[in-house]
Amino acid sequence: MKRLLALFAILLAAPLAPALAEPADIEAAARGVVRVVILEGTDGYPDDAPRPISHGTGFTVSPTQIVTNAHVVMQAQADPELRIGIVPGDGAESTYARLVQFSPRADLALIEITGDLRLPPLTLAGQRPGSGEATAVGYPMNVDRAQGLDIGDIIRSQPPVKSRGFLSGERPSREFDTLLHTAPIARGNSGGPLLDACGRVLGVNSFGADSEGADGEFYFAVSNRELLPFLSAADISPRVNASPCRSLADLDAEERERAAREQMLAQAELEDRSEAQRERLARAQLEATQEVQAEREDRMALALVLLLAGVACGFAAWQRWASAVRREGIPSLQTDTDIDEGTYEADPPRYGIAIALAVAAAALLVAALALWFTRPGLDAVDRRVAAAMAEGQDGESGEAGPATPEGEITLICRLQPERSRITGAPAETVEFSWTPDGCVNGRTQYGQTSGEWSRVFVPNEEAVVSVNSYAPGSRTYRVDRYLLTRSDMAAAREARSAYSTPSCEAEGASSRLGDLQGAVIAGLPQRPNERLVYQCEIQSR
Repeated sequence: MKRLLALFAILLAAPLAPALAEPADIEAAARGVVRVVILEGTDGYPDDAPRPISHGTGFTVSPTQIVTNAHVVMQAQADPELRIGIVPGDGAESTYARLVQFSPRADLALIEITGDLRLPPLTLAGQRPGSGEATAVGYPMNVDRAQGLDIGDIIRSQPPVKSRGFLSGERPSREFDTLLHTAPIARGNSGGPLLDACGRVLGVNSFGADSEGADGEFYFAVSNRELLPFLSAADISPRVNASPCRSLADLDAEERERAAREQMLAQAELEDRSEAQRERLARAQLEATQEVQAEREDRMALALVLLLAGVACGFAAWQRWASAVRREGIPSLQTDTDIDEGTYEADPPRYGIAIALAVAAAALLVAALALWFTRPGLDAVDRRVAAAMAEGQDGESGEAGPATPEGEITLICRLQPERSRITGAPAETVEFSWTPDGCVNGRTQYGQTSGEWSRVFVPNEEAVVSVNSYAPGSRTYRVDRYLLTRSDMAAAREARSAYSTPSCEAEGASSRLGDLQGAVIAGLPQRPNERLVYQCEIQSR
């Protein structure tokens, strides 16, 4: 009953709506947004640099492939003498790209970087958009003019502009499927992404409605219904995420409620066990008392019977003996000389019967005394109660589940979407081996700080830092991913290069690594962009 009441209280405390998403996700997505510039020959241009003639926006769907509008690169598609330039927004060197796929019907184009530049790809939203926030990211020309930039300045790296609005619905046009929204865009935004609150691509900004200065401003983006088939035709498999957009604040609140639920259930279970323990104790005391009382009464009764039988035998022996004395006198004692000379005469039979009865009486009296003094005392109740309770606890411990095994174990961990904040396309399952000293797969040492096991990974290829942690008690594996800018990633790599990770065999490896990783963790943002929670179980061999 208490457990049902606890569950009812938990349901009443459940949140009714998710919190707003993290603004940092828009910043993370902006890392893959670039300015797409159409360039012509260098004749007459200062420093022999190519001359920009138009520009738009694009975003990455792989480290080297960029989506933009067809009308942004239409000039380059028609004139082979023109070149497509890519200007990243995070200070990296500009480079060139080539046209790979072109669809004027859907106003989509795919271009591929020809240089060494690599950028983090954006994730596409896999679910149909409804209402809610939307953010346009790009390079509007009116902002460039307001800053006093001329056409030559656009080949220099500039951060993209973010403008927020709301989705206003789906509006298929005559040619392609579009999304209607109110996030302001201008010339130069064409080809840029329209993002949801988690930084996932909802569509490709294409054009705006002419308000004539009086009506409300509305804008159109080519929807993912058009984008996904377009990429599939080019053999591109982008990252797609159909999970709901949720904030870490929302997740943290749910985790706190989950911990509170588990605590309430544990408390209710503890109270149930305590009540069952009290009932079992009372029952054990009653049964032990009844058993001991019955045994005491049985032994006392039997001792009384034996005592009476012994008295009866003794009385019979005395009568036999007295009768023999009256008839024949007291028998004389025989000496060894009499026996040797053959003059010994045996006692009459009646004396033998008297002696036998006397021996039987003595034996019965001894048995009666033994039963009396060996009857269980009141302290036997406590011993029997203790034994019964210990036996019950052994049975309960066997039902409580397997203890944490010692030595190396192999774990298979499954993603828990309801406990995760997913912004990319993560693995559904993760498998690894674990030892009690924090060695993973026999080669990767985890650090231990304040009782928590974790390992920081700072790759050289991706602009992301991952903090992986494992809790052996709950068998929970968690991955926190931080999507960093180029400068922040450089700082993280510098902090990581300052130490070497100890091997699994090194003495004190876990505590040393826990201290060493602190420098990298200290430079990370307060919250990760993505949190993946896996529940693990031991894989049977």
